[in-house]
Parts: sequence; structure tokens; C-alpha cells
Amino acid sequence: MSIAESISNYSLELGEVQLIAVSKTKPESVIMEAYHAGQRHFGENKVQELTAKYEALPKDIQWHMIGTIQTNKLKYIAPFVHLVHGVDRKKVLVELNKQANKCSRTIQCLLQVHIAREDTKFGLSELELRALVSELDQFPNVDVVGLMGMATNTKDSNVINDEFNYLKNLFDELGSARNWHTLSMGMSGDYKIAVENGSTHVRIGSAIFGARKE
Repeated sequence: MSIAESISNYSLELGEVQLIAVSKTKPESVIMEAYHAGQRHFGENKVQELTAKYEALPKDIQWHMIGTIQTNKLKYIAPFVHLVHGVDRKKVLVELNKQANKCSRTIQCLLQVHIAREDTKFGLSELELRALVSELDQFPNVDVVGLMGMATNTKDSNVINDEFNYLKNLFDELGSARNWHTLSMGMSGDYKIAVENGSTHVRIGSAIFGARKE
């Protein structure tokens, strides 16, 4: 199946759920195939690669930073990034707010919650999340619009469902008074379960572009 066909099929299947085409490690020519098929939201996990693609590709692309963030590199994406998914500690919010202010921007972001049964996944604990939410007014140039989480890498759909449901409940509880509208969960292997649990944004890479090069 071609990239254009994949984009079309996912768009039809997902409806109002936003498809983020994870383009990390993929060349600009491949991204442009998806672009010409109508895709405008792309996800990258490395700042250097993201900034290079931003410079080279059409400026109506909405770039999502989906990887773990090094605070000393936020300054490079602050002028243009559409949504930062992986805010997993207060230090990131502090620096993001600082760099957004320098750019005279308000940058949208998501708080990443650790929901998986794996230590290799990053994110805030529920306790850390609740504490950070109570401090959000300290960051006027950052607009937290929701939550992000990655489920356990398992074939047990019940485990994945429980983890996504847990995140959705936190989203509903904490976001109701803050007008949160974005719940980013679900990737190529588990996006259907994520959508069933209320995901608004899914991050799909290999199912569109093929296996990535490490």
C-alpha cells in the first residue's frame, strides 16, 4: 500500500481523531508524499532532525515534538513547534515557558504520564502530575492542553485498555476545569484501543511509512 493510500485510509477510519504521521528518520521526499496526500501533522523525536525538516519543508506543516526533551535544545524548536507532547518534568515547563516568552509565543504542550508497566517509558506519576497541574499558572507562555501517555508494549489488549482508560479518567478529572482538549495516546499497534478510550490524537509511523531506520 502506498503512503497516500495509507493516509487516506487512516483519515477515513479515524474521522475527527487527529492523525500524527510519525516521520522520524524518514527523508523529506517521503514526508512530501504524505503531504501531497493531504497530511499536515507530523511527529519527530529529535530536535536536530525536526529543525532541519522545518527549514526544508512547507511552512503549513504542523510539527509535533513527541520525544523525550533535552531542555537545552528547546530554544531551537520554540519559534515554530505546534505541540510538545512529552513534558515529563517541571524543568521542561520552566524552560519551555522561558523560550516561548523569548519568541513572543504561547506554546501548546501536553503533560506526559507514566501509565505503562515498563521502566523504559517516561512520564509523570499521578502524584507528580497532580502537583504540577496545581502550579500551571506559573507558566504564562505555556498552554497545557491535555495529557499524553504510552501503553505497555504487550499483546495483552486488556492491559493496554486498562492503561488508556486510566489516563482518560485523569484527563477528564483534571482537565474539566482547564478546557483541556487533547489526549494523545495510541500508536501503530494499539491506536484502535486508544480511540475506543477517547484518544483525540494518535501517533502512527511504521504503519504508514514502513519500519524506521534506527
